Amino acid sequence: MTSNSSQTVSRRRFLVGTGGAVLSLPWLESYAGQCNAPDGGKEPRPAQRLAFFYLPNGIVRRGFFPGESDREIPKFAGQNNVWRFEGKVVPPGSHPMTFTPTLASLHKMRDRIALITGLDRTFQHGTDSHAQAASCFLTSVAPFDVKNSAYPLARTLDHIAADGIGQTTPFSTLELSCNDHQNNIESIYFDNMSWYGTGHVAPSMRNPRDVYDRLFGTQSNTRFRNITDLALGNAQSLQRRLSANDRQKFDEYFEAVRTIEKRMDRIEAMKANLSEVKIERPEEHLPRNEYIQLMGDLLVTSLQVGVTNVGTLMVGPERWTTPTNWEGILDKPHSHHAMTHSPQNHLEDLLKLDYFHVSAYARLLERMDSIEEADGTTLLDNTIFTLGAGMGDGTTHQYNDLPLVVAGGGGGTLKLGKHIHCKTGTPLANLWLTQLRCLGIDRESYADSTGTLPEIVS
Repeated sequence: MTSNSSQTVSRRRFLVGTGGAVLSLPWLESYAGQCNAPDGGKEPRPAQRLAFFYLPNGIVRRGFFPGESDREIPKFAGQNNVWRFEGKVVPPGSHPMTFTPTLASLHKMRDRIALITGLDRTFQHGTDSHAQAASCFLTSVAPFDVKNSAYPLARTLDHIAADGIGQTTPFSTLELSCNDHQNNIESIYFDNMSWYGTGHVAPSMRNPRDVYDRLFGTQSNTRFRNITDLALGNAQSLQRRLSANDRQKFDEYFEAVRTIEKRMDRIEAMKANLSEVKIERPEEHLPRNEYIQLMGDLLVTSLQVGVTNVGTLMVGPERWTTPTNWEGILDKPHSHHAMTHSPQNHLEDLLKLDYFHVSAYARLLERMDSIEEADGTTLLDNTIFTLGAGMGDGTTHQYNDLPLVVAGGGGGTLKLGKHIHCKTGTPLANLWLTQLRCLGIDRESYADSTGTLPEIVS
């Protein structure tokens, strides 16, 4: 660990429980100035964070994109990046936000997000379109530039960003995937978006308990698995020394961790019950939507307490055909991928899943915007959090006009609250280059970029 890393970790605050477990604490004004840098300086500025919320199997365009509600299914309406609204062609540039049914849950965060349309990728023939959709979404190399691989795949954006903003945290990056089933027949390219380099995957954490243990160090304690049980006595003692504002903040944080634990316990109990009765395909019975929300909460908590500054979350794997249970959303288990190949028969269910995915993202944005940091800003103010898919359409497997929403403040570098429609042929890499520069990482280009997106930079 570097000296800078040691200094930063020393400024993190902990509540020690039994068995060596620790509850990492959020910023509390009652302790401001007590954990300063060794030179006696002021409380450091909040860290910059970068996160991604990846949607597999594309989306239903008519529900997501403004102006496409009446287009035919499954014909693709955006091959030339021509956006029509109310029958008129809309030119590239900045436009007011229009909240389609799929995006409706983002309305509350309308000033903190930007809908970005018209960005393209180039498909490099020779592999499955789904495999490149996920694995090359964040790639740093232009198509056809890697000579020893069928994939245009090199080090991904999260690891490049971590070189600049992830060196003072215990983990430079955190890779999460909402898929811990054992019967996935696909290769690693369908189920991983984070890569150290060509052919070298950054393995995703798939079990919520493993992520939780990494956060709080509970893996060595077999009697108590939950940090709120381990640290409860010390927590009550600490609260008596806090200001009224900090007590409320601490209670909210403690309850958020407790909610994570309850969700985790419920899922683990369901897995145990299904195992006892020897259910052949347990993933058809486990509540997938609750699992996604749990992994999202773990990502936000990791960013909040400084375990990492860079995180990726795959909602699910690409082209995975096993039916899964969307409790309270769909009436029976379905394969998301299979439904995209017959949208005429599953349109309403596909729209429900798209709406849920965006709502799960919106829920995380709202939570991040409620978490106060040292200088009065929020966790969302200091994060660039992108929702996106590697395909512009889940049925036709198009790689152009990708669905993208960028949220956060980027530490004051982002200017959002609008719809940015890009001109024909603008590569996705322009967005990634823009984000790197907002994070203070100086690069002339990124993959096949042709410039940046100045419309979202303040």
